Amino acid sequence: MLRLLMLCGALGCGAERAAPLTFTMLHWTHVSKGSSVFWGNASLDGQLSHLLEGLNVTQVLPLEPPDAWTRRQREVTTYLSYFSQLVQLFTKERPISYTQTLSCHLGCQLFPNGTSHSFYELSLNGTAFLSFHVPNATWERRWPGSDEVAAFAERELMKYSMTTQDLQHFLNTTCVDVLRAQSAATGKQSSRSHATLVLGLILGTFALLGMAVGIFLCTGGSC
Repeated sequence: MLRLLMLCGALGCGAERAAPLTFTMLHWTHVSKGSSVFWGNASLDGQLSHLLEGLNVTQVLPLEPPDAWTRRQREVTTYLSYFSQLVQLFTKERPISYTQTLSCHLGCQLFPNGTSHSFYELSLNGTAFLSFHVPNATWERRWPGSDEVAAFAERELMKYSMTTQDLQHFLNTTCVDVLRAQSAATGKQSSRSHATLVLGLILGTFALLGMAVGIFLCTGGSC
């Protein structure tokens, strides 16, 4: 009987799919001498769905019709351009000679038992900086020790609904609903629901913007 149980365990007898469905988005911003370089990608259940290079974002999977995707591209480009212009403005006022790499990692997971998990993490030069606590829509500092930049960025991000309630709704509801549609027995997916995934890039840019503002202002001693 023991051997049978061990064999059944090895073969996964009676086991359901253990791996969760996942949507993840990675977004990096390289800031140096007043210029910003963007790159990143998004994947839906392991398949590359979107690619970001500079100000150009493309959908690798045909999740949206051409007309809708053209509008979405304009929205993303607008926000990224706004970010670049603010970085240039801050650099003129408070020149920073060193390079900063800002990154965000966000997404959600849907487990076979119907539960879900959402996350959003911000890093600065490869070190954890801030994370978003999705259940109560609050930002938490991850930077080692006490740092005025992290404290300032946290306060800034908590001021706006786009980086609190809107972000919470995207991660807790929109993102998870897309995964539920993905796991539906019919296998049919709505382009309308997929379209909202790109909003994560826009929300991610605003969070990065809050961190960048903190870096520039605190470097100038204005925190």
